[in-house]
Amino acid sequence: MAANSPAAPAGSVLAFDFGTQRIGVAVGETGIGVAHPLATIAAKSGRERFESIRALIEEWQPVLLVVGLPTHADGTAHAMTARALRFARQLEGRFGLPVTCYDERHTT
Repeated sequence: MAANSPAAPAGSVLAFDFGTQRIGVAVGETGIGVAHPLATIAAKSGRERFESIRALIEEWQPVLLVVGLPTHADGTAHAMTARALRFARQLEGRFGLPVTCYDERHTT
C-alpha cells in the first residue's frame, strides 16, 4: 500500500472516505484528477460492507483503490487515521487490487 502514489495504470479508480457510520465512495479515472460521488455504504457488519464494495468493484473494474487518510491539520495522526489505514489494508487483502492512501488535507 503506497501513500500518495503518483503513478497508476490507466483506468477507473474507486475512492473511499472511511467513516465509522458510513463510507463514501467516489469514482474517477486515472490521469484526470476528478472524482464524482458514487455511493454511500452504511457501516453495517464488516461482511455486508465488503459485499457492497465487492459489487462496486465488479461493476467499475477499477485499476486502483484510494482511501482518504484523515490527519490533524499539522499532519499528525489521530484515532481515525489508524482506522482508515486498517480499512485500506483490508481492501488490499480482500480484493487484491493496489490501494493507496491520500492525505485528506489536500482535498475539499
